[in-house]
Amino acid sequence: MIRDITFGQYYKKDSVIHSLDPRVKLVATLIFLISLFISTNIFAYILATFFLIISIVLCKVPFQYIIRGLKSLLFLLLISIVFNIFLTPGEKILIFGPLSVTKEGLVIAIKMAIRLIYLVIGSSILTLTTTPSKLTDGLEKGLSFLNVFKIPVAEIALMMSIALRFIPILIEEVDKIMKAQISRGADFDKGNLIEKAKSLVPLLVPLFVSAFRRANDLAYAMESRCYSNNVKRTKLRPLTYKRIDYITYIILLVFIVLIFITRYIKIDIIAL
Repeated sequence: MIRDITFGQYYKKDSVIHSLDPRVKLVATLIFLISLFISTNIFAYILATFFLIISIVLCKVPFQYIIRGLKSLLFLLLISIVFNIFLTPGEKILIFGPLSVTKEGLVIAIKMAIRLIYLVIGSSILTLTTTPSKLTDGLEKGLSFLNVFKIPVAEIALMMSIALRFIPILIEEVDKIMKAQISRGADFDKGNLIEKAKSLVPLLVPLFVSAFRRANDLAYAMESRCYSNNVKRTKLRPLTYKRIDYITYIILLVFIVLIFITRYIKIDIIAL
């Protein structure tokens, strides 16, 4: 399960998506996520699905690797679907004793499931095709206008970059600790919920110790290199837009306009 977490990991590949400016990919991810929450009918979801399929094909990352991150969300997804189906009031279509399935609850559950799955996949494509350093540069450059309001954009981008770098490191650390504990006879699958929670204590303690030690080592390393947040830094490879980036912006503009247009399309079947 730990190895199934792909968020924050970079998958090296020579593709169109990998070569895009990180600012373009950040904007594309934001537009895609916005489109999921303003979609009101099936046509909008078809457009979002088409956009996502094209992105997956162009990034050349194996589909099985992309959807691995969904395994850790199956429990949350299941709870969301069940709660919406049985607890949403409306027109009843099925009755199971004291529980009933409503048409409105079924529609909301389908919407929620699609949005959650697409959100995870879309965010995963961003991190799988962009290195943490480029993602930091893209955030810093894209949000540089906030410096006018005295917002420390560079520091915020650096913190996000460090957090993203720590995700795969901590995942690997958890995997090592779990294997070490299992080799000593630990069992993380047996027992009820309380017993499983207690069995995680031998895992969490060394994990926190390791995380704090790495954070402390990183702080010392930055101090030894005279890091200061008051110094304006230059970039070894400054971000510059290419032709493909401008074309992508045009495609994103067309996509979001089409999503808004679908809001005014009326259909007789159940609106999704």
